[in-house]
Amino acid sequence: MSQFLHCGRFVLNVSRPQIMGIVNLTDDSFSGDALRGDASAAIAQGLQQVADGAHILDLGAESTRPGAPQVSAQQEIDRLLPVIDGLRECGVPISIDTQKTEVMREVLAAGADMINDVNALRAPGALEVVARTRAAVCVMHMQGEPGTMQHDPHYDDVVSVVAEFLAGRVVEAEAAGIALNRICVDPGFGFGKTLEHNLELLRRLPELVVPGLPLLVGMSRKSMLGLLTGQPVAGRLAGGLAAHVIAVLRGARILRVHDVAAMRDCLAVVNAVENSVEDR
Repeated sequence: MSQFLHCGRFVLNVSRPQIMGIVNLTDDSFSGDALRGDASAAIAQGLQQVADGAHILDLGAESTRPGAPQVSAQQEIDRLLPVIDGLRECGVPISIDTQKTEVMREVLAAGADMINDVNALRAPGALEVVARTRAAVCVMHMQGEPGTMQHDPHYDDVVSVVAEFLAGRVVEAEAAGIALNRICVDPGFGFGKTLEHNLELLRRLPELVVPGLPLLVGMSRKSMLGLLTGQPVAGRLAGGLAAHVIAVLRGARILRVHDVAAMRDCLAVVNAVENSVEDR
């Protein structure tokens, strides 16, 4: 795997796991942290996450929880631009979680460093918009779309399907002019997957690493953790930390989480142990 991800104004060293902090501007997040378009609160949250150890901030203004309603591109743009402006000099890359080409165009012009797209740049024009910039991109697997993705998802072999999809999207992105050192991939935990699908992806995570590219995972506070622990959203921190540590040990290099400080401390222990092993 390349040690570096070129991410707009920044180059991230992904030889060690990087933490992506979630800043949620939506009205109805499943995770209980929706800021409802409050730019001042979002800026304050982002700055706190950087202080807590985030290496990337991921701003989103449309919920992608199962069954979530869509919002207009203009509403996303109106919510995101003031926050990008307020966080542009925070010292870490600004990622934008969006599926819409129009939103991508506007946020990249405003200074965003990365596009995190649950639809893997399949919207018309999305590949071209990102290719014309220096921004990084995360392409994610999702079966169906957020409104219906959890209606009885089925796979013959979820790992093979996801791996093939991600490899195909990387080929398309590179063909469109997006350099491989600007791309990372995400298997999409919880996006059109049952609990068993999610567990199989985590068990076999090394099979999902696209050669040369960082693997991004996001399981923070998700329903899979609730099913395993019996905990409501507010009680899923421990389960999420365990899941992300397992992911790191199986090849993940970017962790998209709500609880940055706790994840930082977990990684400090993992890095100390792994480095001591490597140095022998």
